[in-house]
Amino acid sequence: MSAAGIGRVFVILVVCVFSSCESLFIGGDSYKRELTVKLYPNTTPSGGELLHVRAVGGNDTLHFLFCSQGAPTLLIVHTNSSSSTVKVNWPEFLARNTSGSLTVEPQSSVLYSTAVVFSRLLEYDDENDTAEAKSNFFPAYKLKDFIWTRMNLSDSTATLCGSPPRPGNGSLCLQLSVFGSEGRVDLEPRLLHSANSSQLEVWLNGLPPRSNTSRFMLELEAVGGAYPLSKVDVRKFIDDEYTPSIFQVSLWVSSPNNGSDILGFVQWKPVAYRTSRPSLEDATPCRNSDPRQQSGNSTSASSALIKAFYSDPAAMGMNVSFGIAGEPYYNSTMFLSWTMLVGVGSPPIDSFSPLVIGILTAGLGIPIVLLLGGGVFVFIAKKRESSVAGYEPIN
Repeated sequence: MSAAGIGRVFVILVVCVFSSCESLFIGGDSYKRELTVKLYPNTTPSGGELLHVRAVGGNDTLHFLFCSQGAPTLLIVHTNSSSSTVKVNWPEFLARNTSGSLTVEPQSSVLYSTAVVFSRLLEYDDENDTAEAKSNFFPAYKLKDFIWTRMNLSDSTATLCGSPPRPGNGSLCLQLSVFGSEGRVDLEPRLLHSANSSQLEVWLNGLPPRSNTSRFMLELEAVGGAYPLSKVDVRKFIDDEYTPSIFQVSLWVSSPNNGSDILGFVQWKPVAYRTSRPSLEDATPCRNSDPRQQSGNSTSASSALIKAFYSDPAAMGMNVSFGIAGEPYYNSTMFLSWTMLVGVGSPPIDSFSPLVIGILTAGLGIPIVLLLGGGVFVFIAKKRESSVAGYEPIN
């Protein structure tokens, strides 16, 4: 082979090396959805609001329904039609005494549905600084009894804040964001979202603690038909670029017959923040309990959206506790925030950023290129030596 031919082979090998390195680390979901947002305000004094975000894909639709009547609830319905719609019988919906007042049409197009209910805020006195929430509980805050403000809507993001009925300052807020494509928000924990997921940020701001050593827990209830969210898995990874010091993500999933297929999920990183501008310095660990079966009827009674959509809801409950032993108590900043994703299908999987990809590609690729270059150089040198050795000297 000529030197030019060997050079071409070397260039091809270099390109293959860098392309292989890049393919190892680049992931991504290019699927996009068109979003339309509609807010149904309720004029009755004791009622709440219903937000509907319709996310249309190529041949399917996701309906995100967020309701503040009763306990705040997010319902996601996945259909196999790009023309499916939501219909509400408002007198029955507001009466909250029968199921079927909210439907997705055609009903035959519904593939899967899942809902998350924010049912209670729990406070306990951690005077021994163990962060073990086993006793010393104060009376729970039932979120169905909170006084909720009207939703503050901005594009496909809605913010809802409420306060307990007793006099006092402080609030619990929930911010729902629905996305048409893959990406991340700017603030930590910077969870990776897709067009099949929504993000819910929950924060507690200025609620007076009933003890100087109070810590808080949030009770969630997941509702579904045949396959509600039933187990929590933990995935670990080696990159903490987007959420410093956090190397794992928790997944509350719906998995038929405990198989590998995932129908729906709630995903979060085990970290909360003690200030409204989250940073590593203000991060505090959070933990979750094992999901346990709940009474579907009780959950339905606390949430207008669950009552309206599900005729026979199956419910699972789980607590998320904030802070561990040795961490500052709630009254140090009077603020806590926690973020999660809720979606259908497989959860988004973190991949390396372009910066890290470049560093890894250089770190892995340059030594290989040097080895290949050295091998080609030695091969050419030996080829020349053998060519020279093949001629007889002329006297």
